Amino acid sequence: MSSSRDPLVVGSIVGDIVDSFPASALLRLFYGGREMTCGSELRPSQVATEPTVHITDGARGGTAFYTLVMVDPDSPSPSNPSKREYLHWLVTDIPEGAGANHGNEVVSYESPRPTAGIHRFVFIVFRQAAPQAIYAPGWRANFNTRDFAACYSLGAPVAAAYFNCQREGGCGGRRYR
Repeated sequence: MSSSRDPLVVGSIVGDIVDSFPASALLRLFYGGREMTCGSELRPSQVATEPTVHITDGARGGTAFYTLVMVDPDSPSPSNPSKREYLHWLVTDIPEGAGANHGNEVVSYESPRPTAGIHRFVFIVFRQAAPQAIYAPGWRANFNTRDFAACYSLGAPVAAAYFNCQREGGCGGRRYR
């Protein structure tokens, strides 16, 4: 897919949160039994509980482990993201194909509740060399995905996806470059 049509580039996920990377795993997310598509619009009531997550990479034969990070780069508002990136969920040691519920939940899921503007909620997946000890940061606000990946030698992401969300009854739209 050309970078001009890649939803991660169009949504400024590449650049704001991660550098460009070649996707080498498949990330599937389901909220309430419905599969989320990258860049979709979801309401807070639709994402109140953690999604079902499936990560696969057929080339590795089911022996890989993954780390999943969920952040809001638009907190508290897209016009003033002073808490960028707000950490909503962190799960490590997810066995390939087993789902996040089989991993180690380091930071519990906090449901998105944007108060101003349209927020992007981003899921980033890293392949781990082996199960490893990863510790919860002391805060959720101002988490930095790039620094986190460097600290734990996770390398480049292998998959990512995001959805847009605004408060129930909110209005307005996001304009992309």
